[in-house]
Amino acid sequence: MKKSITLLFLFITVFFAHAQNSAKSKTVSTAKGNLAKDTVKGFAFVAKNQVVRDTIQDEVVGKLKVYKKSVHASYYADKFNGKRTASGIKFNNNDYTAAHKKFPFGTKLRITNEANGKSVIVEVVDRGPFVRSREIDLTKRAFMEIARNRGAGSMIVTIEEIIK
Repeated sequence: MKKSITLLFLFITVFFAHAQNSAKSKTVSTAKGNLAKDTVKGFAFVAKNQVVRDTIQDEVVGKLKVYKKSVHASYYADKFNGKRTASGIKFNNNDYTAAHKKFPFGTKLRITNEANGKSVIVEVVDRGPFVRSREIDLTKRAFMEIARNRGAGSMIVTIEEIIK
């Protein structure tokens, strides 16, 4: 009985210590962080060196260089969720990422739907598409964000590279 009470006390102590450490780390990151617009949760604080994939940036930091106009874009099928991309990270169809044949991994691109003018900023993390008529593959979330007809599987877009 005495051992079980001691183990319970030890467990509670470790739990509270862990909770305080995580609260401190959140406080530190928010004190040093920037305000980023999150598409789902509104606004959130983000540390300066942290990569934010779940954001749409209204203003572009850097210069835009038009890569190609009037090219076909498509989106990934759900069967690729959780699989490794060519860059080594796990693919998630809810991120704002893309596959391109030539851009280096980590390149930020602004993709604009020519039919309605909506645009989204994505990061290149994979190679493809491996269909001759298509220039870029977007995640489903990025594609649906700028799609005019949500039932369509491809659209005509303009690809612009963001140069810092």
